[in-house]
Amino acid sequence: MEKTSRVSGFFKKTPEERLEFVKSFSELTDEEASAIMGEGATLADLDRMVENVIGWIEVPLGVALNFLINGKDYIIPMAIEEPSVIAAASNAARMAREGGGFRTCSSEPLMIGQIQIVDLRDPFSARFEILRERDRIIELANKEDPILVSLGGGAKDLKVRVVEGERGANLVVHLLVDCRDAMGANAVNTMA
Repeated sequence: MEKTSRVSGFFKKTPEERLEFVKSFSELTDEEASAIMGEGATLADLDRMVENVIGWIEVPLGVALNFLINGKDYIIPMAIEEPSVIAAASNAARMAREGGGFRTCSSEPLMIGQIQIVDLRDPFSARFEILRERDRIIELANKEDPILVSLGGGAKDLKVRVVEGERGANLVVHLLVDCRDAMGANAVNTMA
C-alpha cells in the first residue's frame, strides 16, 4: 500500500486510531508513540479541543493531513489550543494537493553583515583599498568561526559601495556569510 497523507475521514477516527496511523506513517517506535501522549489530560478531553488530536504536550497535539511537499507526503504535527486551525491547514493542503501540492526551493543561506564608514575624505579610494584586501579580510573573518567554516559555511564575499547621504559620501561594506543551518546573527556580527 502506498504511503499517503491523504486520509479521508481521519477526523472520524478515535484519537487512539489516529495515533496508530501516525505511528505507522512515521515509523515510530512504541516508546516514541507513547511519548506523544504525555500526561495530564485525557484523549477524550483533548479530542473536543482541536481536530485530529493524537496526544498532548502541555497543549493538545494534533496533525494536519494532506500535505504533499515536493512530491512527498507529510503529516504535520501542530500543538495548538485554537480550534479550526488544524482543520483549515488540512483543508488548504488538500486543495493544494489537487494542483500537485506544495513546491519549495531555497536560496543559499547567506546573511549580510553591514559596516558603514562615515566621514571619509576620499570614499572611492577607501573602497578601492578594501576591495584590494578582499581575500585577506575574508580570511580574517573566517578565523573568527572555524567550526562554521568546517561545516562549509563562513565568509564568502565582500561588497563595497559608496552611498551619498546628507552628510556626504559614506562607505558601506557588506560581508556575505554562509550561515549553513545556524540563525547566523552572532556569527555574522563576530565576523564583521
